Amino acid sequence: MPTSAPAKVPAPEQPGKAPAYGALDRHFKISERGSTLAREVRGGFATFFAMAYIIVLNPIILGSTKDMYGHQLDNGQLVTATALTAAFTTLLMGVIGNVPIALAAGLGVNSVVALQLAPRMSWPDAMGMVVLAGFVVMLLVASGLRERVMNAVPFSLRKAISIGIGLFIMLIGLVDSGFVSRIPDAAHTTVPLQAGADGHLDGWPVLVFVLGVLLTLALIVRKVSGAILVSIVTMTVLAAIVDAVAAVPSWGLTTPQWPGNPVATPDFGLIGQVSLFGGFGKVGVLTGVLFVFTVLLSCFFDAMGTIMGVSDEAKLTDARGQMPGINKVLFVDGVAVAVGGASSSSATTCFVESTAGVGEGARTGFANVITGALFGAALFLTPVATMVPSQAATPALVAVGFLIMAGSVKEIDWADHTLAIPAFVTMLMMPFTYSITNGIGMGFITFTVLRLAAGRAKEVPVAMYVVSAVFAFYYLMPALGLL
Repeated sequence: MPTSAPAKVPAPEQPGKAPAYGALDRHFKISERGSTLAREVRGGFATFFAMAYIIVLNPIILGSTKDMYGHQLDNGQLVTATALTAAFTTLLMGVIGNVPIALAAGLGVNSVVALQLAPRMSWPDAMGMVVLAGFVVMLLVASGLRERVMNAVPFSLRKAISIGIGLFIMLIGLVDSGFVSRIPDAAHTTVPLQAGADGHLDGWPVLVFVLGVLLTLALIVRKVSGAILVSIVTMTVLAAIVDAVAAVPSWGLTTPQWPGNPVATPDFGLIGQVSLFGGFGKVGVLTGVLFVFTVLLSCFFDAMGTIMGVSDEAKLTDARGQMPGINKVLFVDGVAVAVGGASSSSATTCFVESTAGVGEGARTGFANVITGALFGAALFLTPVATMVPSQAATPALVAVGFLIMAGSVKEIDWADHTLAIPAFVTMLMMPFTYSITNGIGMGFITFTVLRLAAGRAKEVPVAMYVVSAVFAFYYLMPALGLL
């Protein structure tokens, strides 16, 4: 997930001028890539501070939903799982992939798990489907099919999926903060949402959220490194002061009160709580496959775009725009998805905030070693992380949602209606139906139908026909009495 525009990349030093660091230099190719140990360390710190907000946001998103049995994940355990998974997968990418691309629980994918999977099965079942998606990613990479599957989806639809996820994340931020709320059916109105809890914006928590959004966006405009983390910390301090001096009825999930002991032993209770195939017994094979496919698709596009974008920014691509050794990077990404499910922190994916580290000069996986170590240290600060109220953290969702879609809108081919209309459907159906699955499915079906109507059937990849048919059958299942 993006945060702010990357800083200007400093000119690399000449390989011959860079100092050598023995075995460390040889493994990570620090000198070969024109970097220095100091630059890699700075880059690792910059990336951590740019994406550390996920330690707070992921537990808020996953912890705010109950599964079909009414069970809710523990917030402290989620903080531990999120930090541990980010530390392990980031280190793995650094050591094996040797690229400055950090990983953590993906915003957007965790919404699928929390809002679509968990309500229809148990939490272990939902996380099992994430693990299965990771296995599929690894198989596709090993077989060489991952890039072929990616190429089957038109470029404009890929961009529309990113935009739709951005809009969806933004709406989640507005709802979780209390800035907008659902109008009860008893109101007898066709308008589904309203401002605040009663049609008006009032109360200290809402004010903290509004100030947080403005501060976050201002810092992004100013190109402040780690803008989102700075905003979260600042608004948490403000919320704690407000809570101490004013009578605040409720902050929602978390009350911003400073813990008696800011350091605590990590709680690993969620690690390994997974049921690989239990979810299929709850929702059926077809629906289960579609859920796995949705997680898979979200991870595909988020990771692929980030990997290529960051590697290009770090000058790690060749003259053809391809990155040598990309299969290692893609395979680690697949492992990360499965590890995220196994830890109950949702699918783990590559973060575009890694460009913050590249902006500081990072060129190798050693920057990831630094970032991963910092996530490891965060394991012992759970009490501090869990004092952040949603009103201080959710402004990041609004900012991230904007940044996800900002760079993608202009890349859609609006002149070709067989692409523009499906893209429009995809990006709007995600927030309007509160479902990423619906956005993808309706967009794919629309694309296939319009290409057929335009007499351009040969321009539709076979994979799109298959996926569109599966989605069409899925939507018809209730009418056919199958769901």
